[in-house]
Amino acid sequence: MSKSFFQFKQFTVFHDKCAMKVGTDGVLLGAWAPVEKAENILDVGTGTGLIALQLAQRSPQARIAAIEIDLAAAEQAAENVSRSPWADRVEVICQDFRDYCPESRFDLLVSNPPYFVDALKCPDGQRCMARHTGGLNYDLLFSRSSSLLKEQGRVSIIIPAEVEKKVVDTAWGHRLFLSHRLQVFTKPGKPCRRVLLTFGFEMKPCKEERLCIEAAHGGYSDEYRALTKDFYLNM
Repeated sequence: MSKSFFQFKQFTVFHDKCAMKVGTDGVLLGAWAPVEKAENILDVGTGTGLIALQLAQRSPQARIAAIEIDLAAAEQAAENVSRSPWADRVEVICQDFRDYCPESRFDLLVSNPPYFVDALKCPDGQRCMARHTGGLNYDLLFSRSSSLLKEQGRVSIIIPAEVEKKVVDTAWGHRLFLSHRLQVFTKPGKPCRRVLLTFGFEMKPCKEERLCIEAAHGGYSDEYRALTKDFYLNM
């Protein structure tokens, strides 16, 4: 994406100073994560601030903390928030997630975590931090989530399909159990590439869903349009 910004219906995200640009993964998670009754939300590794802004748009009752370890990304996220309609409800915090000690617990924690677990690391240090799990790994994400969430709190993430078993097992080890799963396919007949997962402390049957981004005949599918229509300009 060559442009320095991405225009959504109700806000604009500048991403020229961020290693990871606006992409489909973030939009999916921001549109899908369960915001019902969530008054305090934490976005871990906020990057551009995209997901935090989506959640602010979807949940007018919520206050959102968006934590980011990279200074340049955190500064740009704060700028994006300041230009949005929800600057009074979203706070960007430049800090290592390991050291974050909020005054109160959260109803919802979301993260689009680094995912190139076994790939060769890239020479760009900022991009490497954003894309690899060396700084923020799944064990850290779930161990901290278990202490930062309220009793009825939930964690929602988007991950590559190939690491799903590892992620679910890691969450289980921190007594966080899968409650909602959405498999994402680029188009019918293609393998699943991404999975959206929600975990909570209660063991219960998992709600299973599937989503194709593109329709068989071309163009976006009806279900993808329905999920993202409040954000994308042309939906």
